[in-house]
Amino acid sequence: MKLYYAPGVCSMAAHITTAEADIALDLIKVDIRSEPHRVEDGRHLKDVSPKGVVPILELDNGQVLTEGVAILIYLADQKPEAGLMPPQGSFNRYRMHEWLTFISSELHKTFSPWLFHPEYGEQAAEVAKQRLHERFYLLDNYLADHDYLVGDRFTIADAYCFTIVNWSKGRGIDLAVWPNLAHYQSKIAERKSVRDTLIAEGLIK
Repeated sequence: MKLYYAPGVCSMAAHITTAEADIALDLIKVDIRSEPHRVEDGRHLKDVSPKGVVPILELDNGQVLTEGVAILIYLADQKPEAGLMPPQGSFNRYRMHEWLTFISSELHKTFSPWLFHPEYGEQAAEVAKQRLHERFYLLDNYLADHDYLVGDRFTIADAYCFTIVNWSKGRGIDLAVWPNLAHYQSKIAERKSVRDTLIAEGLIK
């Protein structure tokens, strides 16, 4: 398999998941600062998928899977023994979808105009910041009584949440305001799979 990624962006959740589950794949770096986005071998990313955004998972049989949440679920299901996705029929499976939807729609897409679309202006950035603050309070309250988002172990929801909340550093959001969330981020950052991913993407030494 091949994972098309860019350092530190949402594709990092899939990268962490493959490290956590010990799934072998080739990492294909994409320059998202170029327009159109280019793969490291010079191709346009739209030659891989017409959506032209990471992450993209290219399977050995040639099929291409896009959308971060779909990729996370697919990867987790390849190694069910890793426990990254609750089993079919369990209520926690629905809790997982609940959290993945929240992270995707309420965190990821709220950050997006602020991070990737400065042309929207300061008003959009301020609205995004306020919405994120409100959602961080929700996370902080939940994490006061839970070590992880689903069940009692690390899952793909944690890989995704860590990735998105980690963007706070680049936008001057001090997580000390939300001590439970700050502790959660620090704890997740200490996992070997996460550290290995951060090192591989050149984000830490």
